[in-house]
Amino acid sequence: MATSAHAYVRGNTLKFYEWLEASDTTLPQGPPVWICGDCHLGNLGPLADMDGRVDIQIRDLDQTVIGNPAHDLIRLGLSLAMAARGSDLPGVTTARMIEQMTAGYMHGLEHPGRRVDIDDPMPASVRTVIKASVSRKWRHLARERISDVKPTIPLGRRFWALSAEEKTAIRALFDDPALHAMVTGMLRRDERSTVTVRDAAYWMKGCSSLGRLRFAVLVEVRDGASHRLGLFDIKEAVEAAAPRSVVSMPRDNAERVVTGARAIAPFLGDRMRAARLLGRSVVVRELMPQDLKLQIDRLSRAEATSAARFLAGVVGRAHGGQMDDMLRRSWRDELSRGDATELDAPFWLWSSVVDLVADHEAAYLEHCRRYALAEAA
Repeated sequence: MATSAHAYVRGNTLKFYEWLEASDTTLPQGPPVWICGDCHLGNLGPLADMDGRVDIQIRDLDQTVIGNPAHDLIRLGLSLAMAARGSDLPGVTTARMIEQMTAGYMHGLEHPGRRVDIDDPMPASVRTVIKASVSRKWRHLARERISDVKPTIPLGRRFWALSAEEKTAIRALFDDPALHAMVTGMLRRDERSTVTVRDAAYWMKGCSSLGRLRFAVLVEVRDGASHRLGLFDIKEAVEAAAPRSVVSMPRDNAERVVTGARAIAPFLGDRMRAARLLGRSVVVRELMPQDLKLQIDRLSRAEATSAARFLAGVVGRAHGGQMDDMLRRSWRDELSRGDATELDAPFWLWSSVVDLVADHEAAYLEHCRRYALAEAA
């Protein structure tokens, strides 16, 4: 998180909502739909469905709730603004990015069923990631995640040894009929095929993993002489920080994550399952070779506005797919309302991003001070 101000965005979800609540800006109450809840640049990227088709969707749904879509827009706006600052772009570029974000989001609202096409207008960095995603195979995933295509997970800095209790619990989980059927279906095998856990390890994926269950599991599905390997991620589901609307939602956190994923990122949601492991609520999902994170480290002025429009369109399609025509029209009208600022974007969006950038910068510098003191100790 101390690497850059933009990197700090990814780890401050709770602070984001605290800052937003303390802001003087009054937000519109958008239609209650499933939102990402943590909609920053790193949480969008190429995803594959069970047939291997690729689309750009929201790829992390830990914070998903039925809530106000304005929260996703503001979180994305903050992320884009910090990316622009990290690229030494002038403030006027950030203003244009917010305008293009609004235009892209509204276009996405009106075309909820449309998949991204490689010929769509988009930054070169995004097009490069999509092309790489489409061509990836199992060997690429294996070498990237577990260093080799052999059916073992190498222990070290990222992967830690399991206790006997954890090993037994994971094997029992994959013996469960419901999960057995999911695994054979994902790996294109008959339900009568055998499912064997070949290896498993605790997966250290950053500070958010500490104190929570997080496992990488290498599974083999065998059907006679034919067999296939799959890599599964087991992640503990915890309470969301994002504010929720007063509507019915699954009480179980893993069920909440899976239900939300199926609503706003079906390519991912359709290959996730909620389960219980060691008395805790977890989400199990297969990792696909095509699943990649967007890495947008440096932006030119043209790329900044193009990225804002393109990525907001992805979010607009995710939200719009849950609205009927009347709700979409009402929400679009709210977003289209003019303001004395003459910025072609809602004033509440611009004002929120400006306030949050100031809070974020101060908190980031304080975080870096504490980090430097810890290093010196």
